[in-house]
Amino acid sequence: MIQLIGVKHDVKIEIREKLSIIPKRQERSLAALVNICDEAVILSTCNRIEIYFKSKDEDIVKKIFNALNWDESLIKCVFNYKEEKAVQHLMEVVCGFDSLLLGEDQILGQVRDAYEVAKDSGATKKEFQRLFENAIACGKNFRTKSKTGEIPVSSSSMVVKKAIDMGYKNFMILGYGTVGQLTTKYILEAKIDSLYIAVRDSQNVDIEDPRVKIIPFNDIQKHYEKVDCVISCTTAPHTVVRLNELPSKHLLLFDLAVPRDIEEIVSGNPLYEVYDIDKIKDIHDANFKIRKDSMKNNRYIVDKAIREFVEWKTIEELSPFIKMIKHNGEDIYKERLATFKHKKETKDNEKLAEILLKSTSNAFVNKAIQVLKEEHLKGRSKECVDIISRIFQQ
Repeated sequence: MIQLIGVKHDVKIEIREKLSIIPKRQERSLAALVNICDEAVILSTCNRIEIYFKSKDEDIVKKIFNALNWDESLIKCVFNYKEEKAVQHLMEVVCGFDSLLLGEDQILGQVRDAYEVAKDSGATKKEFQRLFENAIACGKNFRTKSKTGEIPVSSSSMVVKKAIDMGYKNFMILGYGTVGQLTTKYILEAKIDSLYIAVRDSQNVDIEDPRVKIIPFNDIQKHYEKVDCVISCTTAPHTVVRLNELPSKHLLLFDLAVPRDIEEIVSGNPLYEVYDIDKIKDIHDANFKIRKDSMKNNRYIVDKAIREFVEWKTIEELSPFIKMIKHNGEDIYKERLATFKHKKETKDNEKLAEILLKSTSNAFVNKAIQVLKEEHLKGRSKECVDIISRIFQQ
């Protein structure tokens, strides 16, 4: 059974932190999940944590919490979807329908990355591979048809736009992963004076722009005085921006990380204007209505993808029976072929072939008649007649 658990959108960030899975722990978490589930994929971003898994165990949610060392009292903070509802949710996620920022353009790549990590870890098999490959294809098709890619939106684009609109010119980015790189792109597209990028390994950054300065992460405190806006997006399991290290000047700070990068006490100081993920979603989005209308008009793409996967899964459930039918057919054919090879030198081959072909036909016809009689005695002959008629009709 395909299932999904995810942290509810209205859960406060201090709770989401306790249910987060940072990238460097993702493979270890997958290994724990495949011990209790048939298949698993972890989708963990700054805005969501969702676990897709396959299991029939009625207590599986509790077992997942235990496997991930999550507090069982927080089970009330997650939703649990099953079968078609879980499939529908995934298709809506990759197309941006379920994002805090409607039509968010990062999520498709994040789903693709989550699937690749799970696949490389051996956590997916045939069913999840089909599901996620269909979902990714659906997301690509949806973005092409709806043209939402031409009006992109993400947490990165929103915070950069807000800072630029407020007149800020000097920026610092903490962390240069996927989110950090995207944020850098948006900043450098604007008219700014300087951008400090704090990294632990400077070789990971290759930017030829006189406005950009690469600094060691341990030196961020030395450079706070030079900037007006700090955007933090690390994958650290602890805070990296601390009140006692900040300068005595006004700073605009955006925290795009979960767990949070910025010490909670910072937001209580009037010198600092702090936006965490919960506040970022409330930033005005000028293109919201355009994206909403375009997405609504192309919703049929999502519905079609859901229907196609559900139909595939339904037919796939018949696979063992189809294999059994083919195996029985092989047995009948091989038995008669062996008879033909054994007797072809001693009998009239034409007569022998006629007998064996008739015998092959009777093997199926007689079985169909036997089943029809049995079902008729049970009062179920109508449906049986319909099926057998379709099989044997000319």
